[in-house]
Amino acid sequence: MLGQFRLECDAEPVELCRNGQRVLAFVALRQRVSRTVLAGTLWPEVTEEHARGSLRTTLWKLPRGDQSLVRCNGDSLAAAAALRVDVHSFTETAMSVVQGCSPPLAAQLPPGLLDGDDLLPGWDEEWVLIERERLRQLRLHALDALAEALVREGRPALALEAAWESVRAEPLRESAHRAAVSAHLAEGNLMEAVRHYRSFRRLLREELGVEPSPQFAHMLSRHGVTASCAGDARVTPG
Repeated sequence: MLGQFRLECDAEPVELCRNGQRVLAFVALRQRVSRTVLAGTLWPEVTEEHARGSLRTTLWKLPRGDQSLVRCNGDSLAAAAALRVDVHSFTETAMSVVQGCSPPLAAQLPPGLLDGDDLLPGWDEEWVLIERERLRQLRLHALDALAEALVREGRPALALEAAWESVRAEPLRESAHRAAVSAHLAEGNLMEAVRHYRSFRRLLREELGVEPSPQFAHMLSRHGVTASCAGDARVTPG
């Protein structure tokens, strides 16, 4: 569901009608949901009886192979155990990075974090928008945490890649810019760090009329750099 809705079986695409996609996407995201909640969410403009009827029809039209895509147990619906969902794989990866539980990073960054694919692009229903924003925020936090972890592991070049992905996703997010400056400082590229800080401060003042946090400025001062409010920066002897 990241990038687009796609259902595959044995590497072959499976076609679903629009309502079939909506039902499967909702159940796959929630993993388990009541019929009442599902019908009311997907068909909010009609009566409960009509909504539940539409849900029954849609469930009946879902493809059936060795097992159903959606398991029914009374009023409860759940995704089939064999159904692999990219959103859950992404969430697991991102949460492991945020919580600091991921193993030592290899030469490549964790898959999924750099792709930045939106959840179900083009779908504008409220339940999709809420979940899309949750995943966007999780990705940003994971990228910031990843950049910090890479700096600690002595891999500033990869740290900078992660930081720039976060910057591109949300240019006014200070934590992403702090991660980029931290990577520059870890490489000993003091002027690159100053240049990045000044560029971000200029953007922040133009867009929001505010200054970066004292925490950000303190990062540079610890390395003998003083950034004045006038927009200049100078290196002081240590």
